[in-house]
Amino acid sequence: YLKLSRPNKPFHKNLVMCLKSVVHVFLFSELFEISHIRTIYHMFIAALLLFIISTLAVDYIDQGRLVLDFDLFYYAFGQLGTVIWAWTLMFAYTLLGPYYILSVWASLNHSRGWRTCVSALAALTLCAAQTSMLGIFPVYIVLHYQLPPASRFIIILEQIRFVMKSYSFIRETTPAVLKNTPQKGASLPYPSLSSYLYFLFCPTLIYREVYPRNPSIRWNYVGMNSLKILASLFYLYFILVRLCIPVFRNKSNQPFSTRTFILALFHASFPGMLMLMLGFYAFLHCWLNAFAEMLRFADRMFYRDWWNSTSFANYYRTWNIVVHDWLYYYGYRDFLWLTGHKLRSVATMSVFAVSALVHEYAFTLGFGFFYPVMFCTFAVVFNFAMNDKRKSPVWNIILWTCLFIGQGIHVCLYCVEWYAQIQCPRTGTSFWELVTPRSWTCSYQ
Repeated sequence: YLKLSRPNKPFHKNLVMCLKSVVHVFLFSELFEISHIRTIYHMFIAALLLFIISTLAVDYIDQGRLVLDFDLFYYAFGQLGTVIWAWTLMFAYTLLGPYYILSVWASLNHSRGWRTCVSALAALTLCAAQTSMLGIFPVYIVLHYQLPPASRFIIILEQIRFVMKSYSFIRETTPAVLKNTPQKGASLPYPSLSSYLYFLFCPTLIYREVYPRNPSIRWNYVGMNSLKILASLFYLYFILVRLCIPVFRNKSNQPFSTRTFILALFHASFPGMLMLMLGFYAFLHCWLNAFAEMLRFADRMFYRDWWNSTSFANYYRTWNIVVHDWLYYYGYRDFLWLTGHKLRSVATMSVFAVSALVHEYAFTLGFGFFYPVMFCTFAVVFNFAMNDKRKSPVWNIILWTCLFIGQGIHVCLYCVEWYAQIQCPRTGTSFWELVTPRSWTCSYQ
């Protein structure tokens, strides 16, 4: 387990990390069994019930009857048939494309005289295939079929996941092939297709042929997590319906004044923070644990206690361990290797910039417009993320305040831009027309 889960570290460091992993597995599995934490959990459930009751009450007062429709869901998750066949093609390529291209390259790589040509041809073929199927194809599907927001995010986020998974497989397999020269008459050691298939579904972005596995599957645990994911989606629906849409849908077609905009920004802080917590709980806790349980995947350290962070540097390291590990191993550490273990600050900045660009890419294609709110937020936070020496509890308060304000900015500006795109549709296709937010110039007339 030490060699597979946290490679290329001295033994004692591996042992410490393994013990920490075990501690966190049990800590997060039992966290909601603590009475105080369970009470906070109950408060969120009570808030969901309040949203449901208030929505039904308003519908009954306005229309004289109970209205149980979820038009927003139907709109957001529209064209699921297109999403399914597009995902199937992306998955089939990710499973078979890199695997067999590398397999052919590995079988021919040790031939004398042909090594350079074979490697160059394999690299070009792999780059072309990756660019076509995991670069151009998903973007084409999103734009050509004009998918609604949730369906867009499914395609784009799966695109990013497949790129990261396939890159990890290529990055881990290539050095192993180069180092292991087969004996005459012996077969070349190469990963099995079943191990790669397992990797594509298990909740990690670091490829290994073997992972620590649990002896059995707790299907009741899988079912409960699935129900919690569904409940989180309904929670998000009621947050949008009760707290966001009524505020930002400009029924009178009047432009936002400065006062109204500032009030809306602070009003959006609470629903924005609820969305952040829901995203964390539904995905990083419920979704990943459900898949880990179904696949008997034993390493459940998907996050650490990020809520206790006193700096943004620690927050970004502990918020999403799955993505952090990928960025650390294939971004930060490889950058240091290329520069001779120099320029650590540049390596950190480069990884941060890549993360910011990918977030902005996902939001741009997901919402269907360019508004670099996420990228600018990353740029501002980077100034604070370099300092990781703050330990006072006061800094934890400051971090939570920044999270509330940041989420409020995201929700407010993206909602304002969404309705500006509706009220003032674009009239041209020039570059500046596409990258200039409509909310900056829309007069709502």
